[in-house]
Amino acid sequence: MTGSKPAQPFDPSAPPAEPESCPFCNISKSFSSFEPAHPPPSSSPSLDPSALAPPAFVVLSTPALVAFLDILPLSAGHLLLCPRAHRRKLTDVTPSEAAELGVYLRVLSAALVRATGVPDWNVVQNNGAAAAQVVNHVHYHLIPRPEIRASGRFSESFTMFGRGTREELDDDEAAELAERLRLSIALVLEEEGRKGRL
Repeated sequence: MTGSKPAQPFDPSAPPAEPESCPFCNISKSFSSFEPAHPPPSSSPSLDPSALAPPAFVVLSTPALVAFLDILPLSAGHLLLCPRAHRRKLTDVTPSEAAELGVYLRVLSAALVRATGVPDWNVVQNNGAAAAQVVNHVHYHLIPRPEIRASGRFSESFTMFGRGTREELDDDEAAELAERLRLSIALVLEEEGRKGRL
């Protein structure tokens, strides 16, 4: 962790964030990078979610990118992936950041399925307020979509941003899920390496 001042709780009604007040920049500055194929144990101070308010549950942290659990998930395992550098929109990322985002979207997707057991998911990326971008720092949402009809809930459906039911992340469940995701990422990277895909 760095000696930066603690972040203020996220307020979705606040005006667009500048880098010094951006919650994703605060996460990026507060969590050092680690080798995704060999993540630190969940007990490591480098992964302490309480370093920020609200807590941040980091699952991937490279020199260029960071991925973490959404604090208001649409479903269990809802992840956010963003560049460490403050970039407002997708068109602002560098070519190397775009390439690394693409690689890790695929890896995170496979790890998400493995960690949650949910075989269907959305990848969503919004650009600007009119497109429902709430935090003014480019990010991708990876959202598991469990089958709800199989449980007899025929009148329910998942909706996209702004209309779905979002509940605050439970810290104990989030810590356990983040650990499963980090381990799943490492396993996916190991498998991909053996297949020569990375």
